[in-house]
Amino acid sequence: MKFVDEASITVYAGKGGNGSLSFRREKYVARGGPDGGDGGDGGSVILEGDENLNTMVDYRFVRSYRAENGEGGMGRNCTGKKGEDLVLKVPVGTTILDEDTGEILGDIQASGQRLKVAQGGYHGLGNTRFKSSTNRAPRQTTPGTEGEVRSLKLELKVLADVGLLGLPNAGKSTFIRAVSSAKPKVADYPFTTLVPNLGVVKVEAHRSFVVADIPGLIEGASEGAGLGIRFLKHLTRNRILLHIVDMAPYDGVEPADAAVAIAAELGRFSPTLAQRERWLVLNKIDMLDAQLLAERRAAVIDALQWQGPVYEISAIKGEGTDALCGDLMTYLEELREREAADPELAEADVVLQHRMQEEARERIAELRAQHRRGPDVEEDEDWDEDDYDVDTEYVP
Repeated sequence: MKFVDEASITVYAGKGGNGSLSFRREKYVARGGPDGGDGGDGGSVILEGDENLNTMVDYRFVRSYRAENGEGGMGRNCTGKKGEDLVLKVPVGTTILDEDTGEILGDIQASGQRLKVAQGGYHGLGNTRFKSSTNRAPRQTTPGTEGEVRSLKLELKVLADVGLLGLPNAGKSTFIRAVSSAKPKVADYPFTTLVPNLGVVKVEAHRSFVVADIPGLIEGASEGAGLGIRFLKHLTRNRILLHIVDMAPYDGVEPADAAVAIAAELGRFSPTLAQRERWLVLNKIDMLDAQLLAERRAAVIDALQWQGPVYEISAIKGEGTDALCGDLMTYLEELREREAADPELAEADVVLQHRMQEEARERIAELRAQHRRGPDVEEDEDWDEDDYDVDTEYVP
């Protein structure tokens, strides 16, 4: 299945039904009076989280969605049928924005959670509503109102506790294969990982967390180079980041230089995201002797001026991964306990996530304005929609 993490759609709520103009007509009943019923309300458009979905591919080609209109009122004080609400399923982790105003309408953070994005029109009134002692035969009715029309942008941010950050071929996909049942593709060339992968790490019974592996960053990513900038927004929902550094790079680049470059790109993309809790993970230690490993470790720590946790692992052999996962589980459990005891901490984290997401959107929008990619569809007859991801607007 193709991974699509953004979609733009237009939703139309249903129109309310008109009120009825009717008078009672019945044998042996003279001057029966007004009996026009009200119309029915138009259907609304509602988005609902579905844990079985993990991509926006369903909204790739169908861009318009309409809820049902309400029926008009009828005689004998019969009210028109209400229009059915239109419920659109979206993946958990979807942020909904109004494209015209840029306003964030809401986040879908749980399966079954609903968000009304377009209100259906209200019903019109039948002439029965206007009868009075001085107006015995009213001919007034009101029409139903139009439903809301909204252009929406749906942004999917994968929900994970831990996010992996690093250069291509740093060993992120190998790490997630080693600690979970996820099987992302691994190979000896850059950008093997093209889309985010999720893995559930089970430390022991009833203790687990989710890890997100995104495509690697390269120097210049904050200016649009490589693939990682396109998926960095997924890290805004993670509670902790693992900065994985390749200690035995095949291209000869010093690990310290690579680590500094990634940290700089992260800061340029989103200063708030750069301040997120981050642990340093030195990978591929099995390929170095003890002396060279110690030298490179010291160089990386000095270059980053690192004061946080440091772990040494060999993802391909599973060395050091159990201790790292155990510490991650303990950290996440303590964090959840603190937030349960103090709801203000949880609210503060939600505010922080929104700030990171806003910075990410602004940066991506800026890059898209600077780097328009792809030919004009109307002018180029050889254009093939499979050559360009029209939903994610890939930034070079």
